[in-house]
Amino acid sequence: MRVYHSGSLAVQDRVGVRDLAERVGRSVAPGIRPVAAAFLEAQPMLVLGAAAPDGRVWAGLLTGLPGFARAAGPHTLSVAGGLPDGDPLAGAVTAAGTPVGTLALDPRTRRRLRLNGTARPSARGLTVATGRVFANCPKYLQQRELLGRAEDSRPGPVRYGPALTPAQAALVRAADTFFLTTTGPGGVDTGHRGGLPGFVEVVSPAELRWADYPGNAMFLTLGNLEEDGRAGLLFLDWDTGTTLRLSGLAHAEYGPEGRAVRFRLDAVAETPDASPLRWSAPVPSPSNPPLRRA
Repeated sequence: MRVYHSGSLAVQDRVGVRDLAERVGRSVAPGIRPVAAAFLEAQPMLVLGAAAPDGRVWAGLLTGLPGFARAAGPHTLSVAGGLPDGDPLAGAVTAAGTPVGTLALDPRTRRRLRLNGTARPSARGLTVATGRVFANCPKYLQQRELLGRAEDSRPGPVRYGPALTPAQAALVRAADTFFLTTTGPGGVDTGHRGGLPGFVEVVSPAELRWADYPGNAMFLTLGNLEEDGRAGLLFLDWDTGTTLRLSGLAHAEYGPEGRAVRFRLDAVAETPDASPLRWSAPVPSPSNPPLRRA
């Protein structure tokens, strides 16, 4: 199993962490270990990212009762329900072999699990044949408690647009968390970014940027962006369940004050009440750096 491709290796060399990345890479497994299976089955949400038939990359949110996403064997993730009609990714998982990146994140325990592979439709919803499975450290992950489910909540129609509205820009500026899907020679990867509210800067209605904080030294995201600039972002309103999803192109910038990522969006998809889950106010991660311009 090859953990890194040329893009990730180039970034590791540029930052000077190749040796550390090699050690961290040994934690990546091709299958779902028992501890990972138990974690997956306890989660009420799963982030899934892929490229749509038109080539745009999106990240989306799937939810259900615990057990809706579960291991159906050491090399298979089974997800109940699948993607709703009208979803930007609804046409992506229509045949076997669609590259996807998934992220199971538990704000209650500040734990997360990344599972990348290939998806296909199933009678239950969809299944993912695993390629790479690994846990992440809790850095920059805000802690939240699950207050409950709005059982009468139903997703509203997806609202598409070419740029952020003022209300959508305000949601981005207030965010302490977002999810990021990228694609490259090694497949699709979905990760998490977090920080104090304001860590994502809205440069214009069609452009964002954020500081790239030190992480696990793997550089899977920046490595993908070295090879293929397509990216999809998912912002979640933790109070109302509304999701804001952005698709566009991103690239890393390197300067004396650190790394930053600049993202130019060309499509917006907002879904009111996309999630029935309702979460508490966050307890900020102790790792969150002070705000600075990206």
